[in-house]
Amino acid sequence: METNSQTSGRVVDAPSGNFVYQILPRALWPYAQLARWDRPIGWQLLMWPCFWSAALAANVAAGEGHFSLGQFVGHLVLFLIGSIAMRGAGCTYNDIVDHRIDMEVARTRSRPLPSGRVSRFQAKLFMLAQALVGLVVLLQFNIFTIVLGILSLAVVAIYPFAKRFTDWPQFFLGLAFSWGALVGWSAVFGTLSFSAVILFIGAVAWTIGYDTIYAHQDKEDDELIGVRSTARLFGDDTRAWLVGLYGLTFVLVLTAFVAAGVGLVAYLGLLVAAVMLAYQIAVLNIHDAADCLALFRSNNKVGLVLFAGLVLALPFA
Repeated sequence: METNSQTSGRVVDAPSGNFVYQILPRALWPYAQLARWDRPIGWQLLMWPCFWSAALAANVAAGEGHFSLGQFVGHLVLFLIGSIAMRGAGCTYNDIVDHRIDMEVARTRSRPLPSGRVSRFQAKLFMLAQALVGLVVLLQFNIFTIVLGILSLAVVAIYPFAKRFTDWPQFFLGLAFSWGALVGWSAVFGTLSFSAVILFIGAVAWTIGYDTIYAHQDKEDDELIGVRSTARLFGDDTRAWLVGLYGLTFVLVLTAFVAAGVGLVAYLGLLVAAVMLAYQIAVLNIHDAADCLALFRSNNKVGLVLFAGLVLALPFA
């Protein structure tokens, strides 16, 4: 497998027809793979809590009579750039930490570091470059938000090691991927509120749920090399756990909406998202890796539906 990846320049679990292979020179492919540019689902899932929070804050600001469309759109652009940059930096960091583990897992063996197409030094330089882009984005916000963003780095630093000391590494991923639910609000108001914190906790539950589905792809390899995960912990009871996690997500996001006083369309969006999550639970086959990956990716649509509901609930929409 290593030989194939070296000659083809591809990663076995990434779509070979992705645009990065059409527009980037071959020499840059390993870096695109380190950043997972050929797998956009990661930055999309990182972005949605930012977008939800920004839209939730926009609803409150509109109700108070000081909504700014320019600020709202500007923040969304910054969150998009920041999500791509920081997801890429996080993935690169994770691959550096997990270099040896990735060599033992069939699905990850062809990644740039284990396959030898990138050195650890090159990966570290690339990680720093992406982190600098994220820092530039963060510096566009108020001081409170800058400090809040810097604090998230502690969680990001811990996450790659979590699978070594806890059965709940997905919880740490949830903290990292949901941090935007705090930042989106603070970027508008320069502080936090009950609505933002509850939205954050709801996003954490959502992340644990969808990443458990994702982790079922690797559970056999994980068991062999001693890597821990909620997929291994939940096992055949995964569906029941997802009912609890996704149910908690629904209740907490609903509570955040009520506390913020959003309009009816936002609740309709939440209802549609809840149906989509229920569908994931109903059709999940934890023994089918392709099915797990497809259901995991479907959470991008869940994020989009929730965001669309909040945007359409704005007075100008």
